[in-house]
Amino acid sequence: MTLDPQRFLDDLHVLRSFGASGVGKGVVRQAYSDADIAARRWLAGRIEEAGLEPHFDPLGNLFGLAGENSLLVGSHSDSQPEGGWLDGALGVVAGLEIARAAKDAGGPPVSCVSFQDEEGRFGVLTGSDVWTGKLALEKADGLTDTAGSTLADMRARMADLAGDFLPHGRFTGFLEMHIEQGPYLEETGLGLGVVTDIVGIRDMRITFEGRQNHAGTTPMHLRRDAFQALSVFNTELNSRFAGVVTAATVWTIGHVALHPNASSVVPGRVEFSMQWRDADAGRLARMETLIKETAQDVSADHGVTALLGPVMGIEPAAMDARFQAGLAAAAEELAPGKWQKMPSGALHDAANLATVMPAGMLFVPSIGGISHAFDEDTDEADLVLGLQVLDRAARSLAVLT
Repeated sequence: MTLDPQRFLDDLHVLRSFGASGVGKGVVRQAYSDADIAARRWLAGRIEEAGLEPHFDPLGNLFGLAGENSLLVGSHSDSQPEGGWLDGALGVVAGLEIARAAKDAGGPPVSCVSFQDEEGRFGVLTGSDVWTGKLALEKADGLTDTAGSTLADMRARMADLAGDFLPHGRFTGFLEMHIEQGPYLEETGLGLGVVTDIVGIRDMRITFEGRQNHAGTTPMHLRRDAFQALSVFNTELNSRFAGVVTAATVWTIGHVALHPNASSVVPGRVEFSMQWRDADAGRLARMETLIKETAQDVSADHGVTALLGPVMGIEPAAMDARFQAGLAAAAEELAPGKWQKMPSGALHDAANLATVMPAGMLFVPSIGGISHAFDEDTDEADLVLGLQVLDRAARSLAVLT
């Protein structure tokens, strides 16, 4: 295959223009927005120009087809509400360039893809969730975004493009290149990461119900302060996790709603999100037990009631051993000693694809470890190196499959 790195970079910058934020290289291109739909139409045009067959499915996933029994390479092109230019887009344009080069060279066949709503405007990895059969389309249609719009209403905006769902069996495997979205590769001076597995995630909402009261006249020893319960819960949980977690385990209280949220009122209720991530399903389960036990213990000690919501989640996903080996061999050939096997702490479409076909992932560095922000960036030399390694792995894996 004859790659054209400059064509790859040019396409990547053109894709950035759809929803350009005006702040650095940032983009605002949420799923089903005008910018997203325009970007997908442009991508379909580039796919057709490459001699591939563009195909939209009912959800808006866009494939560039090279025929039956092809290797699939890609990612997603939607962004966070305030996103960077590379998150997802890098893998999509790399897939396009590799598929285009393979077509020009007469094979082996490589197809490309941009999955829809990976960033979760309506769910989690929505486009690949539906395509891989994890989530029924009928159920997905009822999902709503923060403004109350349903996915059914939004995907109707692309109805003129929609075709059928493609069978998984027409693809022999899936490769995805992505920015790391963390600091490890930059801090260690490595240029590439071969992903071993993608972490599992658990999410739940917890509410502490106390007693709303006057902040000036209620003695401290008589208070049933919901926020104080949250504060103790956070400290106690960190202590209890110490003997269970590893350096790669993460957990976050990311959203807190305090009621009545007034400076002169003892808070009577606090609702908060609890999320934890790890590559080991057993450890995730042990953490869940500790979270529930800690909430109940804190509620008993502080005179509040703990209401525990359902636990939602995605299972850890191991990348295919042969695909890992193919990526590792290509990395060692093109960047000897400058790569490392590593887990992914972020979710990616490859986690879903791994349930229906062999899958592999390649990381390139993120400057400052920054992502999901307008100043997300990666040196273009690192982008090109990633493209070249992914291409070499794709050649060997496509032939083998």
